[in-house]
Amino acid sequence: MTLILNNARLVCPATGRDSPGSILIEKGLIASLDGTGAPEGATVVDCGGAILAPGLIDLRASLGEPGHEHRETIESAAEAAAAGGITTLCALPDSEPALDDPATLQFMLRRGEMTGSLSILPYGAATRGCAGKEMTEFGLLREAGAIAFTDGTRAIAEARMMRLALSYARAFGSFIVQHPEEPSLTRNAAATEGEMATRMGLPSAPAAAEAMMVARDIALARLTRGHVHFAHVSTGAALELIRAAKAEGLRVTCDTAPPYFDLNETAIGDFRTYAKLSPPLRREADRQAVVAALADGTIDAIASDHQPRDADDKRVPFAQAEPGGAGLATLLGVTLAQFHSGKLSLMRALELLTAAPAKLLGLEAGRLAPGAPADLVLFSPDRGWKVEAGKLPGKAQNSPFDGRALEGRVLGTWKAGRRVFG
Repeated sequence: MTLILNNARLVCPATGRDSPGSILIEKGLIASLDGTGAPEGATVVDCGGAILAPGLIDLRASLGEPGHEHRETIESAAEAAAAGGITTLCALPDSEPALDDPATLQFMLRRGEMTGSLSILPYGAATRGCAGKEMTEFGLLREAGAIAFTDGTRAIAEARMMRLALSYARAFGSFIVQHPEEPSLTRNAAATEGEMATRMGLPSAPAAAEAMMVARDIALARLTRGHVHFAHVSTGAALELIRAAKAEGLRVTCDTAPPYFDLNETAIGDFRTYAKLSPPLRREADRQAVVAALADGTIDAIASDHQPRDADDKRVPFAQAEPGGAGLATLLGVTLAQFHSGKLSLMRALELLTAAPAKLLGLEAGRLAPGAPADLVLFSPDRGWKVEAGKLPGKAQNSPFDGRALEGRVLGTWKAGRRVFG
């Protein structure tokens, strides 16, 4: 179908464009950005002056399927992603079974295609079963479609194993995504060490556990000339190390997630298990450091860090609750809160969700240009809505932002030119 999205404000960080325009879509690709050349009878959609941007690229999300379909399925995750303007999602490998062989990776790729609304790009497990003991076959996994390698929500704790992983990933033109925490310091912890955790009587871990792992892996990146990417960075100390490593010219990148720039440790007050995350929410000074690092370029991308949990995982005493928060439907809205507060420009906020992750992964997506995939999100930056657990799209409802008022509502999402939301 030939489609014209008319009367839109086109915002594309990859090209620097922010101007009125109309997009002509033919055969799932962008044909032009001025609406010209459309055959007679093309379908026209009036965008009402709303912002039309590249579909969001979510750099990090867990999907319940396979193994935990009671928490989330690929179909329900695709529904939530479409409602959040996400058209490409990078799936963590710590499922059951783990994505540690070519067959399971190809299963995820096919299931993504079957949704018709979401490209699922799977990470390959860095070690068998994400257990940290034995390396996987990087070459075979890369050939099967692995975008990079990680053990998901588990740190690659053994230094020799991390050194080998960085070396092998470099040989196959890829990188390692690390969950940055020293596990011997964080085992069984439920909160960040400090006055808040002490007052609540919760087992805690020092925030320094993140910086310790970051420092070690920067040293290993220097040794191997490999590329390490730190996921959901949440502390100022770790960001200072990453900033210095980048200035040195090392192949070090990182992302963060909305809870770490929108919330601080006070969100766990009243023992709110929806706000129990991994890494745990930090002090206000760390939150401010994350915001500053988003603005100055130290942080390369924002990921949803979607971790679906069901009622049985969360309706237990805080220390026993499973960590993790749903983040697909709220990714854009919470990020735009930094634009509304004046901390980020609109262009920078969208860059962190589109062009930057596309560049990191080497994708064609994430830009408005003739010949690019017609993966698009239409949104009003000023239209308000309220996050209500139980009413979110998809199966997972464990949002740490439950009750939060947001400005920035998705009005429509297109995947390869086909409308999948709105």
